[in-house]
Amino acid sequence: MYNRDAFSQWLGIEIIAIKKGAVELKLKIREEMTNGFNIAHGGIAFSLADSALAFSSNTHNNQAVSVETSLGFSKPLQKGDVIRARSKELQLSNKFGRYLIELTNQKDESVAVFYGTVYRTGKKWIE
Repeated sequence: MYNRDAFSQWLGIEIIAIKKGAVELKLKIREEMTNGFNIAHGGIAFSLADSALAFSSNTHNNQAVSVETSLGFSKPLQKGDVIRARSKELQLSNKFGRYLIELTNQKDESVAVFYGTVYRTGKKWIE
């Protein structure tokens, strides 16, 4: 899935670990990711968390798509910060999955929390 995900690759997202229902990703904040306040644009953290949701929810060989997400920030991100996204599967049924993605900086300080719900289409990635 990552090999076909041009956006995640363009952002520079790296996969650290992956297992059923969970992933760990990381991303370094670059100059072009900052906004007028000289902090990382909120869309960068959201994009990393959204990729973590996509990758973790699709580990069950059932194509899943996002239907609802939310993100709350607790700390700003600066140029040079390395953020990690760690996902946890909270609930899984035949049709829906619910995930928690925690974002931390290089000091392992919490910077944001993301919740996502996916719809599981029933289509297999691999037959």
